[in-house]
Amino acid sequence: MTHRSLPQLLQPDWVAPGTLAELPLEQLLQRQIRALVLDVDRTLLPYRGNRMPASVESWLRQAQQRMPLHLFSNNPSRSRIGGVADALGVSFTTSAGKPRRGPLRQVLAELALPPGEVAIVGDRVFTDVLAGNRLGLYTVLVKPVNAQGRPCRHDHWQKLEMQLARLAGATMA
Repeated sequence: MTHRSLPQLLQPDWVAPGTLAELPLEQLLQRQIRALVLDVDRTLLPYRGNRMPASVESWLRQAQQRMPLHLFSNNPSRSRIGGVADALGVSFTTSAGKPRRGPLRQVLAELALPPGEVAIVGDRVFTDVLAGNRLGLYTVLVKPVNAQGRPCRHDHWQKLEMQLARLAGATMA
Protein backbone atom coordinates (compact mmCIF):
# COMPACT_ATOMS: atom_id res chain seq x y z
CA MET A 1 0.00 0.00 0.00
CA THR A 2 1.36 3.41 -0.90
CA HIS A 3 1.93 6.07 1.70
CA ARG A 4 -0.81 8.69 1.72
CA SER A 5 -0.49 12.25 2.96
CA LEU A 6 -2.66 13.65 5.73
CA PRO A 7 -4.88 15.59 3.28
CA GLN A 8 -5.40 12.37 1.27
CA LEU A 9 -6.24 10.41 4.42
CA LEU A 10 -8.85 12.98 5.47
CA GLN A 11 -10.40 13.41 2.01
CA PRO A 12 -13.61 11.42 1.49
CA ASP A 13 -14.06 9.95 -1.98
CA TRP A 14 -17.64 11.22 -1.91
CA VAL A 15 -19.05 14.01 0.24
CA ALA A 16 -22.78 13.33 0.02
CA PRO A 17 -25.13 16.31 0.26
CA GLY A 18 -27.62 14.45 2.46
CA THR A 19 -28.07 11.49 4.78
CA LEU A 20 -27.51 7.81 4.02
CA ALA A 21 -31.19 7.52 3.02
CA GLU A 22 -30.58 10.06 0.24
CA LEU A 23 -27.46 8.36 -1.11
CA PRO A 24 -28.02 7.08 -4.66
CA LEU A 25 -27.33 3.35 -4.35
CA GLU A 26 -26.92 3.07 -8.13
CA GLN A 27 -23.87 5.34 -8.02
CA LEU A 28 -22.18 2.98 -5.57
CA LEU A 29 -23.01 0.00 -7.76
CA GLN A 30 -21.66 1.80 -10.85
CA ARG A 31 -18.38 2.30 -8.96
CA GLN A 32 -18.16 -1.51 -8.58
CA ILE A 33 -18.85 -1.33 -4.83
CA ARG A 34 -19.78 -4.85 -3.74
CA ALA A 35 -20.18 -4.43 0.06
CA LEU A 36 -20.90 -1.66 2.56
CA VAL A 37 -19.38 -1.07 5.98
CA LEU A 38 -21.69 1.31 7.82
CA ASP A 39 -21.23 3.52 10.84
CA VAL A 40 -24.26 3.41 13.15
CA ASP A 41 -24.48 6.40 15.52
CA ARG A 42 -25.72 9.45 13.62
CA THR A 43 -25.45 7.58 10.31
CA LEU A 44 -28.21 4.98 10.85
CA LEU A 45 -29.55 6.06 14.24
CA PRO A 46 -30.14 9.62 15.46
CA TYR A 47 -28.20 10.92 18.42
CA ARG A 48 -29.85 9.58 21.60
CA GLY A 49 -32.36 7.59 19.58
CA ASN A 50 -32.74 3.83 19.31
CA ARG A 51 -35.10 3.80 16.34
CA MET A 52 -33.91 3.83 12.78
CA PRO A 53 -35.83 6.40 10.73
CA ALA A 54 -38.09 4.66 8.19
CA SER A 55 -36.21 6.24 5.26
CA VAL A 56 -32.89 4.85 6.54
CA GLU A 57 -34.33 1.38 7.10
CA SER A 58 -35.90 1.39 3.63
CA TRP A 59 -32.56 2.38 2.04
CA LEU A 60 -30.74 -0.33 3.98
CA ARG A 61 -33.24 -3.00 2.91
CA GLN A 62 -32.76 -2.01 -0.74
CA ALA A 63 -28.96 -2.02 -0.38
CA GLN A 64 -29.08 -5.38 1.38
CA GLN A 65 -30.72 -6.95 -1.67
CA ARG A 66 -27.72 -5.90 -3.76
CA MET A 67 -24.71 -6.44 -1.47
CA PRO A 68 -23.57 -7.48 2.01
CA LEU A 69 -23.73 -4.91 4.81
CA HIS A 70 -21.64 -4.80 7.99
CA LEU A 71 -22.32 -2.38 10.85
CA PHE A 72 -19.06 -0.98 12.23
CA SER A 73 -19.22 1.22 15.31
CA ASN A 74 -16.92 2.65 17.94
CA ASN A 75 -19.88 2.45 20.31
CA PRO A 76 -19.34 -0.32 22.90
CA SER A 77 -23.08 -1.00 23.33
CA ARG A 78 -23.78 -4.46 21.96
CA SER A 79 -27.49 -3.94 22.67
CA ARG A 80 -27.66 -0.69 20.67
CA ILE A 81 -25.55 -1.78 17.68
CA GLY A 82 -26.63 -5.43 17.86
CA GLY A 83 -30.28 -4.38 17.96
CA VAL A 84 -29.94 -2.62 14.62
CA ALA A 85 -27.89 -5.49 13.17
CA ASP A 86 -30.45 -8.06 14.35
CA ALA A 87 -33.33 -6.06 12.85
CA LEU A 88 -31.53 -6.14 9.50
CA GLY A 89 -30.00 -9.59 9.84
CA VAL A 90 -26.44 -8.34 9.27
CA SER A 91 -23.09 -8.74 10.99
CA PHE A 92 -21.66 -6.04 13.23
CA THR A 93 -18.62 -4.85 15.14
CA THR A 94 -18.78 -2.81 18.35
CA SER A 95 -15.88 -0.97 20.03
CA ALA A 96 -14.19 -0.83 16.61
CA GLY A 97 -11.63 1.76 17.66
CA LYS A 98 -11.81 3.68 14.38
CA PRO A 99 -9.49 4.86 12.86
CA ARG A 100 -7.50 1.77 13.93
CA ARG A 101 -7.03 -0.68 11.07
CA GLY A 102 -7.16 -4.08 12.81
CA PRO A 103 -10.92 -4.46 13.30
CA LEU A 104 -11.60 -3.15 9.79
CA ARG A 105 -9.07 -5.61 8.34
CA GLN A 106 -11.07 -8.42 10.02
CA VAL A 107 -14.27 -7.20 8.35
CA LEU A 108 -12.52 -7.09 4.96
CA ALA A 109 -11.26 -10.64 5.49
CA GLU A 110 -14.81 -11.81 6.30
CA LEU A 111 -16.17 -10.05 3.20
CA ALA A 112 -13.39 -11.61 1.09
CA LEU A 113 -13.31 -8.56 -1.19
CA PRO A 114 -10.51 -6.20 -2.15
CA PRO A 115 -10.68 -2.87 -0.27
CA GLY A 116 -11.48 -0.92 -3.44
CA GLU A 117 -14.75 -2.85 -3.81
CA VAL A 118 -15.92 -1.98 -0.29
CA ALA A 119 -17.32 1.40 0.75
CA ILE A 120 -17.35 2.71 4.29
CA VAL A 121 -20.19 5.16 4.93
CA GLY A 122 -20.31 7.41 7.97
CA ASP A 123 -20.74 10.92 9.31
CA ARG A 124 -17.27 11.52 10.79
CA VAL A 125 -14.04 12.50 9.02
CA PHE A 126 -11.59 11.54 11.78
CA THR A 127 -13.06 8.09 12.38
CA ASP A 128 -15.02 6.75 9.39
CA VAL A 129 -13.21 8.48 6.52
CA LEU A 130 -9.76 8.18 8.07
CA ALA A 131 -10.23 4.48 8.86
CA GLY A 132 -11.46 3.71 5.35
CA ASN A 133 -8.74 5.69 3.63
CA ARG A 134 -6.02 4.02 5.71
CA LEU A 135 -7.01 0.69 4.12
CA GLY A 136 -7.98 1.87 0.63
CA LEU A 137 -11.77 1.58 0.94
CA TYR A 138 -14.09 3.89 -0.98
CA THR A 139 -15.07 6.51 1.63
CA VAL A 140 -18.46 8.23 1.77
CA LEU A 141 -19.20 11.07 4.18
CA VAL A 142 -22.94 11.57 4.78
CA LYS A 143 -24.83 14.12 6.86
CA PRO A 144 -25.80 13.00 10.37
CA VAL A 145 -29.43 11.85 10.56
CA ASN A 146 -32.13 13.11 12.93
CA ALA A 147 -35.09 11.13 14.29
CA GLN A 148 -37.21 12.06 11.26
CA GLY A 149 -34.58 10.77 8.83
CA ARG A 150 -33.56 14.25 7.70
CA PRO A 151 -30.09 15.81 7.96
CA CYS A 152 -29.40 16.86 11.54
CA ARG A 153 -29.14 20.63 11.78
CA HIS A 154 -26.85 20.43 14.78
CA ASP A 155 -23.92 18.63 13.22
CA HIS A 156 -21.22 20.61 15.06
CA TRP A 157 -18.78 17.68 15.14
CA GLN A 158 -18.94 17.11 11.41
CA LYS A 159 -18.59 20.81 10.64
CA LEU A 160 -15.59 21.08 12.96
CA GLU A 161 -13.93 17.99 11.52
CA MET A 162 -14.50 19.19 7.94
CA GLN A 163 -12.99 22.55 8.84
CA LEU A 164 -9.93 20.85 10.40
CA ALA A 165 -9.57 18.57 7.37
CA ARG A 166 -9.63 21.63 5.09
CA LEU A 167 -6.95 23.29 7.24
CA ALA A 168 -4.86 20.12 6.79
CA GLY A 169 -5.25 20.44 3.00
CA ALA A 170 -8.27 18.26 2.14
CA THR A 171 -10.73 19.85 -0.31
CA MET A 172 -13.89 18.21 1.09
CA ALA A 173 -15.46 18.43 -2.36
